[in-house]
Amino acid sequence: MAALGNPDMLTRKIKLWDINAHITCRLCEGYLIDATTVTECLHTFCRSCLVKYLEENNTCPTCRIVIHQSHPLQYIGHDRTMQDIVYKLVPGLQEEEMKKQRDFYQKLGMEVPGDIKGEPCNVKTHLDPQRNGEVKTEDTTSKETAEEKQEEDNDYHRSDEQVSICLECNSSKLRGLKRKWIRCSAQATVLHLKKFIAKKLNLTSFNELDILCNEEILGKDHTLKFVVVTRWRFKKSPLLLHYRPKMDLL
Repeated sequence: MAALGNPDMLTRKIKLWDINAHITCRLCEGYLIDATTVTECLHTFCRSCLVKYLEENNTCPTCRIVIHQSHPLQYIGHDRTMQDIVYKLVPGLQEEEMKKQRDFYQKLGMEVPGDIKGEPCNVKTHLDPQRNGEVKTEDTTSKETAEEKQEEDNDYHRSDEQVSICLECNSSKLRGLKRKWIRCSAQATVLHLKKFIAKKLNLTSFNELDILCNEEILGKDHTLKFVVVTRWRFKKSPLLLHYRPKMDLL
């Protein structure tokens, strides 16, 4: 009963070392970056480590369960919750990773994506460049943020990082698109493209389609940014994708 009246007695400090095994990648032994989880067994790794591993394997690196015989990349997913936990537990890790990504894009002479241009900031006051660095109050900031959000809600993701795509048909059973070049948000997924193509071709269901990059079938939950980074990183725009009728794998 004495413990209930004393909050200090209910608090126990845990060293980061004690939980490292739960927030590190088994493949690179570093802290999880862009945490990605295998849907079959829920083991988590860095996305780049797991994608590279699955280019030659189809089993989980931890428990060796078969993820999928031929397309294991379709059965992994970004684990935002785990990544948020890692960033909050490890001081400076998020800032360091963002700096590495900016340096990477700048070294290649590529435009830095909008989501990693700025450092994360939890400060309640902001400097307004249009006011010569004058500090804005939280109330003013909240009001302006609400107005900006209203504008963004009507913007349909035009402020997102954009990806240029060329959609080619590689089957005689389907016709090609009249306008095969499109530009859309990097956060759009392969599923969005399937729905777009199905609507343009008047198909009864988007599930009748496969979309491929470099002759590899893409998972429906892959974002276009993920496709560009993992399969089109050093190639020129536009991102070339092919579509065809879905093939049932035995």
